Amino acid sequence: MRLVADSGLWSTGQPLAHPQLTAVLEVSGAVLSWTVDDPSTAAQITFTDPTRADWLWRVLGESGHSALAVALDGRTPDAAVELTGVNVLPGSLEALRRLALGHWLRRWWPASHRDGIAGLDGALLDAEIAVLTSGAQDFFTDDTLDSDVVGLLRPHAAALSAHLHSGDPRVIELLRTCAELADDVGVAFGEPDRVPLHRDDYALAAGTDPGQNGSGAIATGADSVNWGAVPPGIFDAAERTVGWRIEAADCSAKAVVRVELSGQGLASGIEVRLRSGDLGGAGVLDADGVAALPVVDGQQQPVTESAAWDHDWRSAAVTVGADVKESPQTRERIRDFARARMRGPARDAYLAEVLAAESDY
Repeated sequence: MRLVADSGLWSTGQPLAHPQLTAVLEVSGAVLSWTVDDPSTAAQITFTDPTRADWLWRVLGESGHSALAVALDGRTPDAAVELTGVNVLPGSLEALRRLALGHWLRRWWPASHRDGIAGLDGALLDAEIAVLTSGAQDFFTDDTLDSDVVGLLRPHAAALSAHLHSGDPRVIELLRTCAELADDVGVAFGEPDRVPLHRDDYALAAGTDPGQNGSGAIATGADSVNWGAVPPGIFDAAERTVGWRIEAADCSAKAVVRVELSGQGLASGIEVRLRSGDLGGAGVLDADGVAALPVVDGQQQPVTESAAWDHDWRSAAVTVGADVKESPQTRERIRDFARARMRGPARDAYLAEVLAAESDY
């Protein structure tokens, strides 16, 4: 094993490329990460506090754990350290890799009505992650971001109760185990009535281009959502799901932006910005994924209708959420990974994935 310095911490390798394709799990004293669509890659272990990683003997063996502890004792991360004969034991991290994948699914699964990628049932996914987390408590002797079983279960108490009436024996088996765990951690399953299990309404019909409905508009166009810029479970994950149009409004101009929805999350309050040269506008989306933005110039003065007609809007771009960089190629790679798992099912598939693959989407 070779340890290198990475941002002031000891790590078994350099940071993995493409954060959106990296499954991450924070355990006591370390963060584990894998590339989700490349099972041949080894786990990267970044130590936040090697003295708190009491589980290392399970992964490196007792002698390997001792050798690592001695090598790093009192040593500031700088030059690389070679640990001869110390290696990760085969299969020792498989359960944690699957748990990390579950957290990745929560954040990055590309549900899309337009692309035909079914959404995952968030309640069942979190329930299975909670059960797996409980079974891995030897790796969570300290509280971490990924050890919170209560936080996984509590938001879904009512939905999980509703699932008890599904009749699917696989769901019932998972929920029975989950109910015992919930009781142990003080979470009571709630009232199942009127709990929405799926989102059936979408802001726009699948297959349409939101930027092409230009009747009476000064200009129209379409753009894409950067997934890393917005919370998960809100927007359709296809490309070109952000439609915009410039309209006349009382002798001035306004931009109307509409983003396709595909999830249980709420779009309301998410920032949206349109920019075309010196002209632009900013606002927030409503619950339907729509925002009306007054168009202003570089001096923040309202743009007149005639000026809007004279402007070349071909360079217009819309930003939804935070201002982050993200390539369409990375998003397509994630879609390919999701489609491959749907065709499976994969050996490490979660029940939510299996049910999504079986659904008539």
